[in-house]
Amino acid sequence: MNKERRKALSDIMEQLEELKSSVEEIQEDEDESRENMPENLQGTERYERSEEASENLSDAVSSLEDSISSIGEAIVE
Repeated sequence: MNKERRKALSDIMEQLEELKSSVEEIQEDEDESRENMPENLQGTERYERSEEASENLSDAVSSLEDSISSIGEAIVE
């Protein structure tokens, strides 16, 4: 791989890192919001939707980490 393509992939990795951080922040906000729900709302549909959203965001973070890793491996090879 030439220098130009490596640089382009490095730039993409940086963008993905920033996106991953943004998703993690949103997930943390959602977790905090759910943790601060009054007891009478725990176990409700709203609580479950929040929990599902956090799980989906966690999956998104994992996918971004996998993408970053794969790109990093492509740069090295």
